[in-house]
Amino acid sequence: MRRPFVALIFTLTLALALALVLANGRGAWAAPLDEPIQPVPLAHRQDPVRAELGQRLFQDTRLSGNNSVSCASCHNVAKGGADGRGRSVGFSGQRTGVNAPTVLNAALNFRQFWNGRAGSLEAQIDAVIQNPVEMGSAWRDVVAMVSRDARYKAAFDAAYKDGVTKANIQNAIATYERTLTTPGSRFDGYLRGERNAMTGQELAGYAKFKRYGCVACHQGVNVGGNMFQKFGVMGDYFAKRGQPTQADLGRYLVTGDLGDRHVFKVPSLRNVALTAPYFHDGSARTLEEAVDVMFKYQLGRTASKEDTADIVKFLHTLTGQVGELPK
Repeated sequence: MRRPFVALIFTLTLALALALVLANGRGAWAAPLDEPIQPVPLAHRQDPVRAELGQRLFQDTRLSGNNSVSCASCHNVAKGGADGRGRSVGFSGQRTGVNAPTVLNAALNFRQFWNGRAGSLEAQIDAVIQNPVEMGSAWRDVVAMVSRDARYKAAFDAAYKDGVTKANIQNAIATYERTLTTPGSRFDGYLRGERNAMTGQELAGYAKFKRYGCVACHQGVNVGGNMFQKFGVMGDYFAKRGQPTQADLGRYLVTGDLGDRHVFKVPSLRNVALTAPYFHDGSARTLEEAVDVMFKYQLGRTASKEDTADIVKFLHTLTGQVGELPK
């Protein structure tokens, strides 16, 4: 009765030893297995026909009320998935209430929008299309426009059994957005055991990122995007900044719970070096400013220049690459 058990232990031990030998043989430095951050998955696993259709819709200004803006107007994939503005400009020229979050890796977030009011990418698309400041459109008009376009109609008939519908338009765009993950960052290389993926200063920055507590909120595959947190845990950020806005109320606008005032979805830090300015209000122009604010109002610390410089260096290693659409 003991032989199968002994054989199993021997097999597992041999497998572990072989893995270590192979790792050492290729000169790799194996990152610890208990890291609080995981690499971005390498595979898209999305329907390629629907993703290509969604990409066209994502870039089509005809989805807005006056044919002036598209999803890509505020979420430029070539520029980090955002628009570089403190607050975006909607279809009629009005400013939106918050800074546009990146669309890159949005599929890895547990909820969408700064206040988390959408539980899926489809729900987020639904809200933006109808928002009176952002795209100012109506679904009946969007469905009619897509149905009149022969190329769109043929593509929808090929991709969906019921052709052009509101739900299918939402799904196509969401399918495309789910392909916008960014594997291949140098930090992910480090996590996968590449010895020279990061410099000594970048590794020091990551160590400080963990030691000071940044990783308590910015962890998981998306280095954030998986929890809510109050902005101003260790001080009143909004009193210091002044000029309060309705958007500053954060999750309270969704729940009506006083405990949710100034609570926001923790943003992902993937590709953060590409998406200045920072925070829901776009108030931090640089990563250095953002790190200093986080130290003061979330950690109750004052960052030294060395700490800030090291952590910013680490944050630059989170930049990945948008892959090609699945074939």
